[in-house]
Amino acid sequence: MNGSIEPARLPPPDDSLVAIGWVSYVLHFIVAVAVVIPSAQPSLVLLLIALIIDLVKRDDAAGTWQSSHFRWRIRSVLWAAVLYIVTAPLWLLFFVPGWIAWSLISLWFLYRIIKGMVRMNRRLPLEPADAAAI
Repeated sequence: MNGSIEPARLPPPDDSLVAIGWVSYVLHFIVAVAVVIPSAQPSLVLLLIALIIDLVKRDDAAGTWQSSHFRWRIRSVLWAAVLYIVTAPLWLLFFVPGWIAWSLISLWFLYRIIKGMVRMNRRLPLEPADAAAI
């Protein structure tokens, strides 16, 4: 012991979680782009598959930098679903407000997925404030 402080050891990267994260982000991205582009509607099944992957694998990511990504994707899907459901009556009452509301929600969802993909590509967690935000 020479009085020097040994740097903290980080756990080795789990490449399988990174691969799973990318699969999930790509599925989310396909759905997000298709919702923004008219007449390019993939099945809701893709989104459900991505959500199930995230829910099943999030415990494996606990304590790693990928943990915030799993939380980010899950919260993105859940908030988008709530916002779509809340604004659904606008479609029944007035077409234009419903279209505007759903377009904004879709763009917000696409933004969140792209932001997460950029951070994942850099192998960075989402900031705690970002991960907890809607």
